[in-house]
Amino acid sequence: PHCLVQLIPASPCRTATVWKNLNPFWGEEYTLHLPMGFHTLSFYVMDEDTIGHDDVIGKISLSKEAIAAHPKGLDSWQNLTRVDPDEEVQGEIHLGLELQKEAQRTCIRCHVIQARDLAPRDISGTSDPFTRILYNNHSAETSIIKKTRFPHWGETLELWLDQGEEEVGGAVTLEVWDWDMVGKNDFLGKVSPLMQGWFRLLPLGNAEDDAGGKLGGLRLKVRLAEERILPSLFYQPLIDLLVEPVISPAEVEDPSTLTLLEEVTMVESRQDVAMTLVKIYLGQGLVVPFLDYLNTREVNHTSDPNTLFRSNSLASKAMEQFMKAVGMLYLHEVLKPIINRIFEEKKYIELDPCKIDMNRCRRISFKGSASEVEVRESSVGLLQAYLSSIMEAIAGSVAQCPPVMRVVFKQLHKRVEEQFPDSHHEDVKYLAISGFFFLRFFAPAILTPKLFHLRDHHADTRISRTLLLLAKALQSVGNLGLQLGHGKEQWMAPLHPIILRSVASVKDFLDKLIDVDHDSGKVPQRAVFLPSVTVKEGFLQKYKAEGPQLLKRFAFKKRYFWLSSETLSYGKTPDWQLRSSIPVPCICAVERVDENAFQLQNVMQVVTQDNEGQLRTMYLQCKNVNELNQWLSAIRKASIYNERMLPSFHPGASRSAKWTCCLQADRAAPGCSRTHSAVTLGDWSDPLDPDAEAQIIYKQLLQGREKLRSVYLSQTMSMTTTLSLPSSSCSSPHSFTSLVFS
Repeated sequence: PHCLVQLIPASPCRTATVWKNLNPFWGEEYTLHLPMGFHTLSFYVMDEDTIGHDDVIGKISLSKEAIAAHPKGLDSWQNLTRVDPDEEVQGEIHLGLELQKEAQRTCIRCHVIQARDLAPRDISGTSDPFTRILYNNHSAETSIIKKTRFPHWGETLELWLDQGEEEVGGAVTLEVWDWDMVGKNDFLGKVSPLMQGWFRLLPLGNAEDDAGGKLGGLRLKVRLAEERILPSLFYQPLIDLLVEPVISPAEVEDPSTLTLLEEVTMVESRQDVAMTLVKIYLGQGLVVPFLDYLNTREVNHTSDPNTLFRSNSLASKAMEQFMKAVGMLYLHEVLKPIINRIFEEKKYIELDPCKIDMNRCRRISFKGSASEVEVRESSVGLLQAYLSSIMEAIAGSVAQCPPVMRVVFKQLHKRVEEQFPDSHHEDVKYLAISGFFFLRFFAPAILTPKLFHLRDHHADTRISRTLLLLAKALQSVGNLGLQLGHGKEQWMAPLHPIILRSVASVKDFLDKLIDVDHDSGKVPQRAVFLPSVTVKEGFLQKYKAEGPQLLKRFAFKKRYFWLSSETLSYGKTPDWQLRSSIPVPCICAVERVDENAFQLQNVMQVVTQDNEGQLRTMYLQCKNVNELNQWLSAIRKASIYNERMLPSFHPGASRSAKWTCCLQADRAAPGCSRTHSAVTLGDWSDPLDPDAEAQIIYKQLLQGREKLRSVYLSQTMSMTTTLSLPSSSCSSPHSFTSLVFS
């Protein structure tokens, strides 16, 4: 089984496949950024087949209202329901309705203009749609348009009613059907139109049958965050209050907006608040003094160096999120080759005598099966080799580490040294940095590489155990070997010599890491990463549009692509010097392509516009749906501030003098489907959005207003901090919706 997440009409993500298992565990978490029009979230549990189409086991549909009814998130088992074709509808229809009265009769006139994004009902991935208008015993139908999900009718249907018949009551219903030559027609949706406009097609409304749990259940955690964002000028007073203690710090102990925020933030939301603050200060170019302010307070409040940064304080969480925001590409550069090697080799490694499984230790030898001692010796050797490779990669990565990270660590080193100047606290300044660098950044990435986008799938049981042992060893290195031999896991003792040998190289590495000029840590405004940094890269199949094409499926050629915030470029190989490139500001749409356009799955299009206003489309095929969603999301984020984004696009291709989607002959015809630039997968590369981030912080302060009043207004009435922002009832120029689910 695998789980497919659907937000009609797109499927933004899918889980990994768990082979030969009726009780799969995925443990995957996604954040989806959505437009405000989102109304239903569906989960399809599929049975993957190597040949042919995957089978549907069952589904769960959650309305926006059902999710929003649980402010802290919905967390429960849900029974899978059978998939009813009459309920699997999608798309919209454009029509107008008018009532014309004459002396003896009344006419209901319906102008059926067009529809878009209809559900595919035929094996070709299209439908043969027609519409039918119904009122009491009267009906009329449009013509059938073959092989399209984006039909243009431009027809007027009329229902003539006898005198007084309209007073009997009833509702006008318009249904959309897929015509079939053999068998019954397939239902595509219905509406009860009012006047004129675009209407979302609705299902028949049959009660869903949950099969009493016979199809199984799905454990879900879903949380909806929806904010209404005001114009920037309304948030400026809050930004000024946040910036003030950072750019002109007074006494560290004085209350500030940041200290008040930490007081009112619950532990479970502290990580989200920390990430939001990091992005705000990145956008202001003040992330270094911001972290220095929090770290200084934390260090000054710590009397025992053994407890320094051990809690989930705002300072600790902010440092964690900061490293993810600016250091993820660096982490990939250092760890990915070694992580890939571990996954490819799939060695059986175990040190704990209680967990050694001799059945897993297959060995082709004249001596027979390996003994327990041999397994441990082999495991020690492999772990030493992996750990040595990791330490060598880290030790040689000083130049690759983002300058802003190095400056932050330099400031942290200085503050700890000032607080603990005694010689017997010599290691504390190293432990403060290594605690973040090794224990909160590199070790978690080794333990769960998928969560850090180092791998597409979770590790299996064997590889997970190897990664766990390796992460434990790296944590001991990050602790400078100070706790070796004191824990319960004495079976880790064979690794102690290499851990102790690594400690000296760690100190040398940290000394070099903080040997940096402060000015080199400046971060560009509104950018998490530098423009020249490659955000995503990899092989894709590019459609060769020039020249005659005998078979369109063979017109795709393998090319290597690089995406930065400035360009989307490609060449024949990763080492190819001659590259073609597209400026990111020229991108005006990034969308999926219908399967029937090329008879291929996982195809996307990048639409660009040159200085003369000419539109050009590049078609790219990805190897699977996850890679497709990752590239769609990455390019959309890079182009999110472009001014010439298109409102519509063609999901098909222009072939044989017509579009495969809407069948229009004009190559320059306006798009027949809406673009989805707002739908992206949330991750470390999310672009900064200062107004949305300020709204999140304002909401936190607003929720803690009564607590702040009771604490501070009771102490003194002469010193108050006033936050002046409009109420939430003010009109909003834009909004955002975010879904977090696992």
